[in-house]
Amino acid sequence: MPPAKSGIADYSAALVEALHRHAQVTVQEQAGPAAGLGLYQIGNNGHHAFVYEEALRHPGVVVLHESNLHHLITDLTICRQDWDAYVAACEFDGGPAALAFAERVRRLEVGPDYEGVPMLKRILAASRGVIVHSEAVAQDVRRAGYSGPLAKIPHGAWLPELGDRMGFRTRLGLDQATPLIGIFGFLKPYKRIAESLRAFKRLIRLRPDARMVLVGEAHPDFPLASLIRGMGLEEHVRLLGFTPIEDFNGYIAACDVILNLRFPTVGESSGTLLRSLGMGRAVIVSNIGSFAEYPDSICLKVPVDATEEDTIFEYLNLLVSRPELGRQMGARARAWVEQECSWDICARQYVDFLDAVESGRTWTPAIVAAPFPAPPEEPIEAPAPVVEPAYIQTWMAETEESKQYGEIHLTRFEKTLAITPPGSALDRILEMGAYLQITPALKNKLGYGEVRGCYYGPAGEVDHRSVTSSEGETFTCDVDLFDAEKDIFPYPDEYFSTVLCCELIEHLPSDPMHMMAEINRILKPGGHFVVTTPNIASLRALRAALDGYHPGFFPAYIKPSKPGEEVEARHAREYTPKEIYLLLLDAGFEVALLETGEFRDVPRPEDQWILHLLERYLLPTTLRGDGIYAVGKKLGPIQKRYPAWLYEGGS
Repeated sequence: MPPAKSGIADYSAALVEALHRHAQVTVQEQAGPAAGLGLYQIGNNGHHAFVYEEALRHPGVVVLHESNLHHLITDLTICRQDWDAYVAACEFDGGPAALAFAERVRRLEVGPDYEGVPMLKRILAASRGVIVHSEAVAQDVRRAGYSGPLAKIPHGAWLPELGDRMGFRTRLGLDQATPLIGIFGFLKPYKRIAESLRAFKRLIRLRPDARMVLVGEAHPDFPLASLIRGMGLEEHVRLLGFTPIEDFNGYIAACDVILNLRFPTVGESSGTLLRSLGMGRAVIVSNIGSFAEYPDSICLKVPVDATEEDTIFEYLNLLVSRPELGRQMGARARAWVEQECSWDICARQYVDFLDAVESGRTWTPAIVAAPFPAPPEEPIEAPAPVVEPAYIQTWMAETEESKQYGEIHLTRFEKTLAITPPGSALDRILEMGAYLQITPALKNKLGYGEVRGCYYGPAGEVDHRSVTSSEGETFTCDVDLFDAEKDIFPYPDEYFSTVLCCELIEHLPSDPMHMMAEINRILKPGGHFVVTTPNIASLRALRAALDGYHPGFFPAYIKPSKPGEEVEARHAREYTPKEIYLLLLDAGFEVALLETGEFRDVPRPEDQWILHLLERYLLPTTLRGDGIYAVGKKLGPIQKRYPAWLYEGGS
């Protein structure tokens, strides 16, 4: 696990977080007895020594991140001065030929790196099940004689924020238009770095402004700095060394093209590749092993033959000269990652396979749909309106003030009712902060059998409200009073099918996750949470900030009409769409819908220059409407009571 400088450590941490949503998980980072079915993450280096030994002592399910463990066995034997164990391991795995090779290694005639002895048989013989990430490794496992349960589950993919692209380019002294190519991860020779540098040298003859960064720990036997100097590339190539994961992601975001080449390969997957695809970068890979299995539409593939260097150059030249092609490929890559191998999708397949191993049933990979939306940079569109505007307006004619408010917010009311799932006579719905503007429609148009409201006030009190429409229709509703940030909501567990929280969360000054935890508690499994709130990342907000004004939709203090009069709560914190996305995930919901829209559908030509600015710097242009509209579906209990993005000192 982190902070180990291992891609599998990062993988394990991300997987555990996703598994917690579906199963009881205990993390074990050192040798010792453990209860339950063991899940062993094994790679080909000394980081995994104790994991390998535990897997032999307590058989469970092994995750093979590659199909050769020779270096790991070397660490367990030769590095412990146990040559006899190394020789025996080779003989067990490969028979007489491997034994002869091992004796040559003992005599120091050759190094212990023999591809013909993958050292898989012992761990496979002791395993109740095996998980791999690619068909290439699956075939190697079967060739090694394993006939037990085997699952091919995609390597989980990060869908990180696109990061501060320009901030990291500024660190490098680059503007928004400079072509930037990156190589990331442990900088070993087999990542075709020398070949990539030669191809890049040819590129800068055509594009002298092109730059390259190499981000990761240098291999001690690979003199990269002198190689760069020898090619005369000091002004164009920078070695950044090992960086924290936040900077690692930032430099990926800063790049236009990512080179992720491998040869030779033993079927290993690449966490860096998945990060790059998930961040929508244009990626070039080697057409070999697991990398050849990626769709042609999301990456360019380089043959591992005499044309390798020429092909790298041609691909680099294509992507640098026609950057729109790279952006299109990156968009397809991010969409593919979200749909096929998000961490939640992988975790659900893990849990299903582990259950199959434990119960002895045959595992068949299920088609698992992505539970979360396309990345927060892209909206998920709401359905068409289901309640006519004229009907909504009939409930706002009691006073001139309510009529004017209704006209301003009519688009929002329409959208809110459109995204609220319809109910039945057996379903209950709660509208928080209820003014009874759209509340009658929840019963009369959406079909809920019981409709309740709640509002801020002394806990335990109930207002019995009644309103009459301009058409003479009467609607009655009980409105419970309490403090949503402090009080336990006065409803049983799993009581409601749907909860509405419209234009409320931005008013909460101290503990919004208390409200989210209570909403989770009172919702049925699979129940829906509808939230609407102003968007602090809208085009309007960006324009206001750049013009020197406050970006908030309602930042003003409220003047009391009389001295000492208590006024309604002002906006305490406005949110971005990405933050609402995180809020739902941390509160135990999957995101069924995320979009933005205007409160009034009126032309906004004054915002167009902001749109052009975003496009110039390759920043997201979607989800920029004034209001956020989101729907979460209850997946399980709350995940993080105090998420770090929302609370100082949170985790």
